[in-house]
Amino acid sequence: MFKRLISRLVPHWPWVLASTLSVVLVMALSLAVPQLFRIGIDTAILGGRAFYLPWLALAVVVVTVIKGVFSFLQRYAMERVAQRIIYEMRGSLFRHLQEMSFSFYEKTQTGQLMSRATADVEMLKRFYGFGLLHLFQGILTFAGVIAVIFNMHWQLALLTVLTLPVITLAIIRFGRLVGPAYQAIQEQLAELTSVLQDNLSGIRVVKAFCREDSESAKFDRCNHSLLQKNLAAVRIWAYYFPFISFLTGLSAAAILWYGGREVIRGNLLLGELVAFNSYLFMLVMPMRMLGWVVNLSQRAMASAARVFELMDARPEVNDLPGAVTLSNVRGEVVFENVSFSYREGVEALRGVSFAAAAGQKTAIVGTTGSGKTTLVNLLPRFYDPTEGRILIDGRDIREFTRQSLREHIGLVPQETFLFSTSIYENIGYGNPHAGKEEIIAAARAAQIHDFIEALPQGYRTVVGERGIDLSGGQKQRIAIARALLKNPKILILDDFTSNVDLGTEYLIREALETLMRGRTVFIIAQRIATVQAADQILVLADGEVVARGTHGELIKNSPLYAQICELQFRGSSRGDGGGVVWTT
Repeated sequence: MFKRLISRLVPHWPWVLASTLSVVLVMALSLAVPQLFRIGIDTAILGGRAFYLPWLALAVVVVTVIKGVFSFLQRYAMERVAQRIIYEMRGSLFRHLQEMSFSFYEKTQTGQLMSRATADVEMLKRFYGFGLLHLFQGILTFAGVIAVIFNMHWQLALLTVLTLPVITLAIIRFGRLVGPAYQAIQEQLAELTSVLQDNLSGIRVVKAFCREDSESAKFDRCNHSLLQKNLAAVRIWAYYFPFISFLTGLSAAAILWYGGREVIRGNLLLGELVAFNSYLFMLVMPMRMLGWVVNLSQRAMASAARVFELMDARPEVNDLPGAVTLSNVRGEVVFENVSFSYREGVEALRGVSFAAAAGQKTAIVGTTGSGKTTLVNLLPRFYDPTEGRILIDGRDIREFTRQSLREHIGLVPQETFLFSTSIYENIGYGNPHAGKEEIIAAARAAQIHDFIEALPQGYRTVVGERGIDLSGGQKQRIAIARALLKNPKILILDDFTSNVDLGTEYLIREALETLMRGRTVFIIAQRIATVQAADQILVLADGEVVARGTHGELIKNSPLYAQICELQFRGSSRGDGGGVVWTT
């Protein structure tokens, strides 16, 4: 994991080099300051050469200024590298998520994805911008100080570093304990984000069932677990760092005791003892900083594991090598012995075979869970069949790139989704190159234009998150307009009138009659009136096509279809729409 993080520095090597050279210069200047004080004490003050003092003071000022310039450069260069790496990583991660198949999102919580793409990536930024810089700076400073103090007085230096092995062991032990602790924190934070995201997405359901208290209790349990995991990490931190401070205090005591005796005996100058003490604090700082870096590195490794796990995931549906662009589509669709399973051992479709001629309207009906939506989701390759194949104009759809395939397929899904932007942009999402007149024409065809025009801001009205400001029927008609604007050769209408009243449904059907001409259309609908005019109707049960034909033929030959119709019309006579039995 560490190697993968470090490898991302390579493209930014000029800035990394600039930061590295700056660290070396800052370290050299830092080592020079105690020597200036040593000369000032031993030569200028104790030696009675006061004329040295202004020059030494000026030298300290110059060194400090130069050190400040290069300190700025080292921090700016490394932070710039960190920001660029994280910018690229966020972009790569987002693009990768766009490529993932539907099955990936069905297995992964949205809150988990959000946590990894935000909190975990942000942690990596701190590692690049702060952790690596201070790790290198600490190692370099440590090596430089050791070299200088052994050159000054090796006996005192040896006494000073006696505690370093114990400090090193303590830091290693700290790293081994704090790593799993922060891994647990990151995972718990992601779980907390998931609970929050689920609650906010389903707030209407929460309020409708008066579950605010139970939702608060669920959040409190996750929040309390996060608190406990954070406190566990804090306890590790709180134990080890006072211990490390105690060990460094022993070194300071050794300098005072042994160094003072050496000064009295004349074996060490007073200025050298002061410089030695300054170097001790310079030595202690990298050791303490190493603890911070270990802490940050362990958190970064935990975050990196979670981020790279996402980036290493491969989509189940891919473009095959040599895939070509689909063009000049006629719209003939053939299913040949198609089977599909969402998970092993549970088949959603079994041996489905049928043909839809170009420009033909095919309706799909059946009981709940019969596989209607699954069937149409295979056509744009949201999933790939586990057996069999699907052909468009006589060619397997896997021979085409996913993008070109989907460009020729329009979809009005069962669950309508609108972005938190204007109605104009939501409709225009179907075709980024469409002009205002085309967007308005699509809205008219979907019987939503008059409603939009009546709004204070018209087409520029911004809808709430997921279109929460609109009714189900209004969202459905906007989704229909969006699909129509795409002007696809193949059109999938998945229960497209489920959220509109009978009057609006009639108007939409009238408009669609003209717009569906010349297109191959697949219709899933609750109401018999919507499907009975189809060129062919497929009746699904338990993932199999059990009957096929026109409305008139199926009434006579399919007991299941006849039962659906009977229940539909019986429900209509009661005024409930009769749609409960065969919704998708």
